[in-house]
Amino acid sequence: MIHDQANYERETEDVREPLLSEKGEATVDVTDDSPLPDDLTRDELTLPSPSEPEIARHYTRLSQMNWAIDSGPYPLGSCTMKYNPKFTEDVAADPNAAVHPDRSERSTQGNLELQYRLQEFLAEIGGMDAVTLQPPAGAAGELTGILVAKAYHEHHGNDRSEVVIPASAHGTNFATAATAGYDVVELPSGDDGRVDVEALEAAVGDDTAALMLTNPNTVGLFERDIAEIADIVHDAGGLLYYDGANLNALLGRGRPGDMGFDVMHYNVHKTFATPHGGGGPGAGPVGVVDELAEFLPAPQVRENENASGYEGFEPERTIGKVHGFTGNWLVLIKAYAYIARLGDEGLADAAAKAVLNANYLAERIDLDVPHGPFHHEFAATAGERDAADVAKRMLDFGVHPPTTKWPEMVPEAMLTEPTEIEGQSSLDDLAEAFDLAYADTDEALDAAPNRTAAGRIDQVSAARNPRLSWQALDGE
Repeated sequence: MIHDQANYERETEDVREPLLSEKGEATVDVTDDSPLPDDLTRDELTLPSPSEPEIARHYTRLSQMNWAIDSGPYPLGSCTMKYNPKFTEDVAADPNAAVHPDRSERSTQGNLELQYRLQEFLAEIGGMDAVTLQPPAGAAGELTGILVAKAYHEHHGNDRSEVVIPASAHGTNFATAATAGYDVVELPSGDDGRVDVEALEAAVGDDTAALMLTNPNTVGLFERDIAEIADIVHDAGGLLYYDGANLNALLGRGRPGDMGFDVMHYNVHKTFATPHGGGGPGAGPVGVVDELAEFLPAPQVRENENASGYEGFEPERTIGKVHGFTGNWLVLIKAYAYIARLGDEGLADAAAKAVLNANYLAERIDLDVPHGPFHHEFAATAGERDAADVAKRMLDFGVHPPTTKWPEMVPEAMLTEPTEIEGQSSLDDLAEAFDLAYADTDEALDAAPNRTAAGRIDQVSAARNPRLSWQALDGE
């Protein structure tokens, strides 16, 4: 049997990897008395009863049908798909961490202390004065941060209607500003790929509530004029917002707060040890300078009055809750464990290796890589070739391809973030895959991939019309 559930075009009974419910002829009938009303229960349920080896092999095969970070390099630019040490999973799985948040503060002092320490860790890393752990994802952190900035302006009687965002920014920045009720002012990039300072001066004014900026930016370039940029925004009465998506490049080496940023979010899921992608779970804590601290969501955690324990509290002019309790707790535990294990030197070392790896790979490949030098990522251009075709062909050479077609400031972009976890041999394999795919024939690129569980798919239809595979357990 060929196990090939993902390839629907060739799917027959002989080539399909069956669902677990279809495996084996043996089944068991399960009956049980239930306190539920009869119309909400079944009389019986037929479950498959494969052997343990069959179950193990079934799920192992399924896990191998998709490329995963545990299988090899996963250099998606802007997404920080890095291998995260598994000890953090053990820490999060500790039964002592599974404490219901509705229990009294007296009985949850350990959890409160962890939250307090994580707030302090993140404030130190970002150069911020106060941190909330509540937002459940990076985009939720963005919205929280902008709503805090909006509350600050409104409290001070500043009627401001615009948020300035560079054209190269993450798409969520534009959505966040619009969702918060602001008009978006798009800022073009300069010839060097960085913020065009003259264009910024012309864009900001009395209506500017904030500039949302990522540094290093979305092609891995450090905004060298950040001090001048901060002055321009602050002189206009606006706030400087830091998108923490690229914080990996700065860990232990530079702090947004020291650059003049007033508010930021941390993507702790992709910076500090929770696998990223697939829609979550994530966590997007928000840090602010003193002037904005009173507007943060509630609850936050602080030491109690006599410093004998910890307690939750509500900032004086809080914008309210943005998520249940204190956020995605298990993600926060993993972030705490990762930061505590690596320490100052470990975090700084991770940032240095991420930068080194990106620049090594950018030099190693044959494709043209505009701009530079880079921090943790770079955008190569496929030139006259279709970046998506080159990426599909890379799959045939045993690596996951980079992000394609974005940012638009680089034509046929292949945005690559190798992260700090890859060694030289792994980077050389990636470079070889880049070069082999890029130099391949048009026919080979059109047909790629042909060594994967699924061939070339219609990406639009796959997104808009997903085909679900299932079988009713009761045979109906």
